[in-house]
Amino acid sequence: MAVKLRLKRIGTRNTPVFRIVATDGRKPRDGRPKEELGTYSPLSQEEPNFTINLERAEYWLGVGAKPSDTVRSFIRKARRAAKAEEPEAETAEEKSEEPKSDA
Repeated sequence: MAVKLRLKRIGTRNTPVFRIVATDGRKPRDGRPKEELGTYSPLSQEEPNFTINLERAEYWLGVGAKPSDTVRSFIRKARRAAKAEEPEAETAEEKSEEPKSDA
C-alpha cells in the first residue's frame, strides 16, 4: 500500500480550504484519509497560512509515505520555523536558571 501525504479539499466554491492528510495513493483525492495532519488556507492573509503536526508527518515519512510537492514545501517551512524557535526557547530557559544571590 502506497501512503501519500497530500491535500484534501474541504472548502466551498471560490473559498478553497485544504486538509493535509496521509492517505492511500490509490484512493480519490477527497476520500477518507488514514490520518489528518493539518490544514492549509490559501486565501488567509496571516502568515503562515498552514498548520501541520510535524511529529506525525515525520512518522509517516519514516514509514515510507511520499509527500506531494506542496506538502513537501510545508514540511520544510515547518522544520525551519521549529528550528528558529529552539534557540529562543533555550535562551529563555538559561536566563530563568541563573542562580539568584541573597544579598
